[in-house]
Amino acid sequence: MKDKIIAIIGPTASGKSDLAVRLAKRFSARGGPALGWKGAEIISADSRQVYRGLNIGSGKITKREMRGIPHHLLDVVKANSPKRFSVSDYQKLGQKAIGEIIKRGKLPIICGGTGFYVDALLKNYALPAVPPNPKLRGQLEKLPTEKLAQKLKILDPKRFKNIDRNNRPRLIRAIEIATKLGQVPPLDTKNNSWNSLQIGINLSEDKLRQNIHKRLLKRLRAGLINEVKKLHENGVSWKRLEAFGLEYRFGAKLLQQKPRHGGVNREEITNLEREIWHYAKRQMTWWKRDKNIKWVESYEEAERLTRDFIRK
Repeated sequence: MKDKIIAIIGPTASGKSDLAVRLAKRFSARGGPALGWKGAEIISADSRQVYRGLNIGSGKITKREMRGIPHHLLDVVKANSPKRFSVSDYQKLGQKAIGEIIKRGKLPIICGGTGFYVDALLKNYALPAVPPNPKLRGQLEKLPTEKLAQKLKILDPKRFKNIDRNNRPRLIRAIEIATKLGQVPPLDTKNNSWNSLQIGINLSEDKLRQNIHKRLLKRLRAGLINEVKKLHENGVSWKRLEAFGLEYRFGAKLLQQKPRHGGVNREEITNLEREIWHYAKRQMTWWKRDKNIKWVESYEEAERLTRDFIRK
């Protein structure tokens, strides 16, 4: 009988972390032990939250928000580390965390918005064994993001269609693989030792837009720009900060243009909000192709699905 894993997914600002913690608390209290579990632990699946210091801009959960539930794969690498954290790195650490949680008799709950990370764990992708090419990467780092996207489009039109064209590290890695192999090969899956339930948070477009707006203002008030400034002062280059995308790209460009005060005007906020919305749409495009995801509109639906799944 295979072990079981829950995954909570959804677009940015949909409330994934809160839902995951509520479920973990629920099945760590009454429901878990009665169904043979000693509790639950959460594994983050976010490509920015693995970096130390990327807190406000990445929406990293706080100790208070964790409510005593152990979380894994947060703050695992320095933001200025010369080695880029890859999906392969995430897969290895994630598989290790899952194994350790199951050994403790607990239910692993994966939670995050990086679809490739979630799929790498649940589908156990056999990732291309292409080592880093420092010379090629050095050349590609000098190119603007738009040029990288166009280069990938020429090398591998199929991969170009479904990649995040604003994600420099991912574009560079795809070009690296396509240069070596001729194209980015289809991702084969290997057998794994667990069954999974994917629960997606389904919000209306209006509600998601409202959440994005409120959250962005909250992050700015909480010191987003100052966080970006401190990261740069601690050795993270402007280019690296821009590569982290969205709020970090915004903050890095703003501080280079307005180094003295970093003030933000309404038009700049509106532009960033639009970028975040487009990112949310790309996330949904990624997940809508997976017919196994169970989409919910309430905590009660998610709890019922989880309870029925772990009872089987």
